[in-house]
This record gives sequence, structure tokens and C-alpha cells, in this order.
Amino acid sequence: MAQEYSKIQWFPGHMAKARRKIEESISKVDLVLELCDARIPRSSRNPMLRSMLRSKPRLLLLNKSDLADPVQTARWLSYFESKRVSALAIDAKSGKNIKKILPGAREILSERIAAWENRGMVGRSIRIMVVGIPNVGKSALINALCRGSGIGKAEVRDQPGVTRENRWFTIGKGFDLLDTPGVLWHKFDDPRQGEALAFTGAVNDEIIDTYELALHLLKKLLILAPGKLTDRYKLSQEELSLSEEALLETIALRRGMLASGAAADTERCALMLLDEFRGGKIGQITLEQVEE
Repeated sequence: MAQEYSKIQWFPGHMAKARRKIEESISKVDLVLELCDARIPRSSRNPMLRSMLRSKPRLLLLNKSDLADPVQTARWLSYFESKRVSALAIDAKSGKNIKKILPGAREILSERIAAWENRGMVGRSIRIMVVGIPNVGKSALINALCRGSGIGKAEVRDQPGVTRENRWFTIGKGFDLLDTPGVLWHKFDDPRQGEALAFTGAVNDEIIDTYELALHLLKKLLILAPGKLTDRYKLSQEELSLSEEALLETIALRRGMLASGAAADTERCALMLLDEFRGGKIGQITLEQVEE
């Protein structure tokens, strides 16, 4: 099945345009907020950004940390610190650690701010760009930063590829923020990356066999979080030893998902499993671990 998912690719025409817009705008900002998904901190970082952003100061934000295993998130933060990457775990929807972002940006730019003030540029606005893959939570982050500012909201939708144009926002005192469309890259060289992005909804479900994807997810959860699967779907230890196909059928029957002839509706169950994982209903789970 891994071979099947090596074919996951999604790079619509508007993403090529988005990449150009990021490259054109990078010289206009002082710092970049790079969002990744705390459940897949490796696969949700776009390798193209390294060359696009060059040496621009950066703050890495592990978003959706409320859906991730907190122990694994702490390990990832330690890992990034060891690589001298400034990183912060946040959750844009709940507001977790949002108030730490702007002070963190000031700290990263402290020497530059001092240089501005020495040249008489006291109070100069700090210009920030937000970048990340589709559906990683950029719009939710901007809304959290804008909350209370009375300047409107970015469009938030649980669907990849919503933001199509660069947009500027004023956030707090002395900060201007540039939102950019989410950008994937042309080819997933490692099939596990495409799979991880599909698990979390960064790749549009319309181009994926969701039944096969759900089987892959079950296989991974049986390794990483069998207890959470047991609790959520009331499974026995014997049922955990079933094949992924048989286990998905068991879950479908337990949830009363029946097709014609009283057979298990595994297609419907596959969509349910993906939705419940993405929504955190199965539990706080990190799919990628530092040791990997």
C-alpha cells in the first residue's frame, strides 16, 4: 500500500502563482512566521521555503498542538532548539501561546530593532510574513492575532487552498502582517510525506482513495496509539490483532454503518475515521517522532 501513496501529488496552478508571490514579497518583510502541523512537524515543513526565504529571520510555530501528543511536542521543541531554530507550540483555534508570538518576534529581531532606533527609526512597524502548507491554520492564526483589533478576519475553512492572494493585516501595536496562500511542493520524494499530509487534510481528499488512506492510518495508529483506538471504538485486544481491513469493518459495524444487505459500510467508516483523527476525537496523537 505504501507504493500506492507514493503517487500522492497536488500542486494546482494557483500554488505556482503563490510561490512567486512569496518570492516577490520576502524582501518587504523583517521576519517570517512559518507554520507547521504539530502532529507532523517534519512532513508539514515545505522544503522549498529554505531557498525561497534565504537568510530571513524565522519563528517556527507548531500549530494544532492541542491535537498532538504533548510529550512528543516537547521533544520536537527540544530538537529544534538543538538546531538553533526558534520554535513555539501554539494552537490558533484555542489561543494557546498566541500572546507569546509577537514578543518572540521582537526578541528575534532585538538587534535589528536597536539598529533602527539608533538611526532614528523609533516605532518603526515590524513587518511579518506568515507561510505554511495548505490547511495548517494560517487564517486561524491571523484571526487570533487580530482578535479585538476590529479590522476584520481572514477566511477560515477546513479545506486546503482557501487563501489565494497575499493580504496585509495590522496586528497589535507596531506590527504589520502579510498572509500568503498555502504552498505545497511539486513532488513528495518520500512517500511518507504525502501520506502524512493526506492524514491531516493538507492534501485534498478528492484526489485520494480515502478507503486506502484510512487503512494506512489505522496501521499507524495501531503502532502509535492502540489504547486510544481501543477507548474510542470500544475494541477488544483480540480485535486489535485483526487486519486493517477487518478492523475497519468491525468499527463500521460497531458504529451502525451499514450498506445494502446489512454489510459494513467501510467507505463511510473510512471518512469517519479520517474526520475523527483530524478533529482530535481519537486523542492527542503525533504521527512523526523525533527519533525517526
